[in-house]
Amino acid sequence: MAHFSIEERDSKEMDVSRQSSQIYPEELPYVHKVGVPPRQNIFKEITATLKETFFPDDPLRQFKGQSGSKKFMLGLESIFPILEWGRDYNLTKFKGDLISGLTIASLSIPQGIGYAKLANLAPQYGLYSSFVPPLVYSVLGSSRDIAIGPVAVVSLLMGTMLRNQINPITNPVEYTQLAFTATFFAGVTQAILGFFRLGFLIDFLSHATIVGYMGGAAITIGLQQLKGFMGIVNFTPNSDIVSVMRSVFAAAPHGVGYIAKGINPSSANQIYFSGKYLVSGIQIGVVAGMIALTESIAIGRTFASVNDYQLDGNREMLALGVMNIAGSLTSCYVTTGSFSRSAVNFMAGCKTSVSNIVMSVIVLLVLEFITPVFMYTPSAVLSSIIISAVITLIDIEAAILIWKIDKVDFIACIGAFIGVVFDSVEIGLLIAVCISFAKILLQVTRPRTAILGNIPRTTVFRNIQQYPEATKVPGVLTVRVDSAIYFSNSNYVRERILRYLTDEEEQLKAKNQPRIQSLIIEMSPVVDIDTSGIHSLEDLHRSLKKRNIQLVIANPGTTVMEKLYTSKFTELIGYENIFLTVKDAMATCAPKMVEEA
Repeated sequence: MAHFSIEERDSKEMDVSRQSSQIYPEELPYVHKVGVPPRQNIFKEITATLKETFFPDDPLRQFKGQSGSKKFMLGLESIFPILEWGRDYNLTKFKGDLISGLTIASLSIPQGIGYAKLANLAPQYGLYSSFVPPLVYSVLGSSRDIAIGPVAVVSLLMGTMLRNQINPITNPVEYTQLAFTATFFAGVTQAILGFFRLGFLIDFLSHATIVGYMGGAAITIGLQQLKGFMGIVNFTPNSDIVSVMRSVFAAAPHGVGYIAKGINPSSANQIYFSGKYLVSGIQIGVVAGMIALTESIAIGRTFASVNDYQLDGNREMLALGVMNIAGSLTSCYVTTGSFSRSAVNFMAGCKTSVSNIVMSVIVLLVLEFITPVFMYTPSAVLSSIIISAVITLIDIEAAILIWKIDKVDFIACIGAFIGVVFDSVEIGLLIAVCISFAKILLQVTRPRTAILGNIPRTTVFRNIQQYPEATKVPGVLTVRVDSAIYFSNSNYVRERILRYLTDEEEQLKAKNQPRIQSLIIEMSPVVDIDTSGIHSLEDLHRSLKKRNIQLVIANPGTTVMEKLYTSKFTELIGYENIFLTVKDAMATCAPKMVEEA
């Protein structure tokens, strides 16, 4: 494959320009030719791609042009955001944080006890998890509004997955140790994703998936509370609706039980770093960590948007990871941002994450002085608290909107919902992720294409399906490809274009109208093309040549044009057959239409 210097390219383009002056008569509009971009240095190209993937926000830009001491302080602030916003902290802000902290503490204490039940853990672990993790997050996190602590969905997920490995009734010690192990590896997973800036991975859990998953989990959680709400002793350990209803229809009361007094004991020596439960702990931790991460990032982005400030997703993941690692060492299970408590935190007037510190202090006082009082709390009350908290997770309006916008997204939503309700939270999530990936594969392998027509009295070309008034130009078929052309879809694109051509020719023949003489491919949406894509265009060119039809390209982007030039495809079809716009292409293929417009 020949490579040309910049001078050779300029000379070649000048030759083409001289040729184009002969191709286009003076009476036709001036036609701009498509420029050939200079070849990119392969190292710079790879570096730019990696930078855009992992560092789109250019995290080092703030260090440029700063002194050594300033860089050191900025480095500390990037690790500990509290040093950044703490400079402007004042009494007015503290008043807002104090009120909101006291408010969310009043919620987090009963919810923490109830959510520990969902995870099949002793009630004090819910309080432990509302003490240490919020303190760690307040130092490392970048969200002003998130309230940290146990949440219903993650608690249920952990309870289900842990119970599949160890029976919490017969082996409570091993069960608790496995919970700490899973929490540790959940934190490690989150920290690794944040450190290596892999936050884009959680975007594979679509909004539709989360809506369906949350709705199914809310119903499952609510049904699980029938045990305490109705005083049922022999209740199923399974979470699916069929097993739960069997227990309800089969059926004498239990209290909350004793809650240990005192602050978090160390659990560092209770984590499985070897043995038969290590793999299970890692698996559960990764799944729980990803779900917790997704929920917290979604909540953080929501409130950051409302309050008009930036949320650093990678910093958030690192903060949550360190928070859960610290929690696993201090008798906590997986914690994350709570939507209900964050909403209350926001409405109560929080200004910074000091509200989490206030909440932690209140929980500390409860642990030290009044935990024995909670043993008299009726199970029905705790169950009612949990039901009222999770019922807001069922977002019917969001599901209806998803149905109206995208039917495949709705299938993913319903798949998650049905999987959670009728089997388990893991299966529901797996179904939704599989459907979402199937959607991506479908879009990649079967990209959208469209036949373009001319809007009357203009030189604008649009999809004839979207604009019924758009008319096809006699003797010319104009097709737009709305996707990059890769190995996965190149054959489909070629075959789709040929089918368009065959159908059009049959219609023209039936009406005794002139045959197609030119095929224009509008390539503005084609952001990239690979070797397979170029081979498919070459095959298309050969097929058209046999039919005596001219192949014309309009508006290829920089990357596409560079690859077409390097592969000598431009020489194959003739550089004079590549144009800046469809209008310019029509100046050659249908000059009469251009004159009339």
